[in-house]
Amino acid sequence: MIGIGKKFPAFKLTGVVSNDANHAFKDIDDKTYAGKWLVVFFWPKDFTFVCPTEIAGFGKLNRDFADRDAQVLGVSTDSDFVHLAWRKSHADLRDLPFPMLSDIKRELSTELGILDPEAGVAQRATYIVDPEGVIRFVYVTDLNVGRSPEEVLRVLDSLQTDELCPCNWQKGDDTLKAA
Repeated sequence: MIGIGKKFPAFKLTGVVSNDANHAFKDIDDKTYAGKWLVVFFWPKDFTFVCPTEIAGFGKLNRDFADRDAQVLGVSTDSDFVHLAWRKSHADLRDLPFPMLSDIKRELSTELGILDPEAGVAQRATYIVDPEGVIRFVYVTDLNVGRSPEEVLRVLDSLQTDELCPCNWQKGDDTLKAA
């Protein structure tokens, strides 16, 4: 798996950005949000049970991420058409404020090293990528265990201080000073 300090791979994927089939699809690549922090999270499959809880969780915090100059990108190995159908049919996903990207060729998942060898889908992985394209945080859970978007936001806050942050540090808390 590609980890901390490495460059996030170049990519070009189709994103679903609305429920209107005439305007739903947009090509998004690694340069689309140049100069911003990226929060890129992967889920295993559309039309499942754990995944929509996480996607909706990131959606609820999207404004908080945007306030920190971060763009949220959700990714799975399902097609863009499956993403669109899921958005339209699932109440918690209809008004998602961030793109749902299709890694149907599994190129990005494979390059990151998060393609599950048994299930053949992306693992439940999250990356925080700084404005220079460097991976600063990686969080991977079991396929059956949802992650915490609030923790991802907390870590983003910590990274953006460029200071030493103790365990459970929260935005506004004092950072550590090296002696």
